[in-house]
Amino acid sequence: MKPRHLALILLIDLVWAFNLVAVKLAVADAQPLTAVALRYGIVLVACLPWLRWQPGRMRVVLVTGLVAGALFMGLGGLSFALAYNVSALAIAGQLGVPFSLLLAVVFYREQIRWPRITAVALCFAGVAVMGFDPAIAAESVALWLTVAASLAWAAGNLLFRKLAGISVLTIHAWLALISVPVLLVASIVFEPGALAHVANLKPATWGWLAYSALGASLLGHGGMSWLFQRYPVSTVSPLTLPTPLLSVMVGIAVFGTPITPQMIVGGVLTIIGVGIITLRTAQRRDDDDAQRRDDDDAQRRDDDRAQKRDDDRAQKRDDDTVQKRDMINE
Repeated sequence: MKPRHLALILLIDLVWAFNLVAVKLAVADAQPLTAVALRYGIVLVACLPWLRWQPGRMRVVLVTGLVAGALFMGLGGLSFALAYNVSALAIAGQLGVPFSLLLAVVFYREQIRWPRITAVALCFAGVAVMGFDPAIAAESVALWLTVAASLAWAAGNLLFRKLAGISVLTIHAWLALISVPVLLVASIVFEPGALAHVANLKPATWGWLAYSALGASLLGHGGMSWLFQRYPVSTVSPLTLPTPLLSVMVGIAVFGTPITPQMIVGGVLTIIGVGIITLRTAQRRDDDDAQRRDDDDAQRRDDDRAQKRDDDRAQKRDDDTVQKRDMINE
């Protein structure tokens, strides 16, 4: 990998890690659903030039926007608003990885063996260990909201597979366009007066909202999509593993969140599980791509041989026809 591309991945890791601060401070000032609606409003303005109608796929686009946009981000915003120990949420949010794998097994019949099965168990065991930590027990609602948000994110990942070939900026434009009205209605219903407070938001809050929208969403996800087009999944995916560790460190440094032995054990179990799933899934995907290319090459060779046989037969028929005409003329 070129040094500048490696630097881009590490930058994305840092941007995603510091997004923990951005989200927490934004939802504290603007209310969670309102903050997420404003974030998507910024995304919509930035991505509007790439908004394109997708014939035959608009139903999938709509469902993806509701699940991976409004639902995922709304639940995530609520969890951050209710939690003090955001470092625990950063770890629990990694459940999106095993959830994605399990959903792929159910809906795409993906085959998994004992290493990834064990890794899934480690992930859930780690979050369970943290959930029973007395220091986090008071924030169990926030933890469970994060688990629910991770499941929504995983479902969104499966839906993204059906949008292959569409520009990531176009997808984000649709996510924002679909999510903004849903979140605004939810804000009106569940956060009375929050929209009226938007005019009085601190400049710093607007800065954090812009950071989440332009940095975490567009630079982060757009940059990763760009890198996946240029390098094997097994090269890129493992380089995102430092993100949860960096997030925990940022949470401790900025908010002074407590770290208990139980949280360390739970976090280590979860991150080990996520690491195993990420590495083995990335390798499996690269192997599948390589096998698909080999199959395509073999099919092209077979087609070329078949075409050559057909051409030879046609040439022989033409030669026979010419020979017969010559015999008749003689």
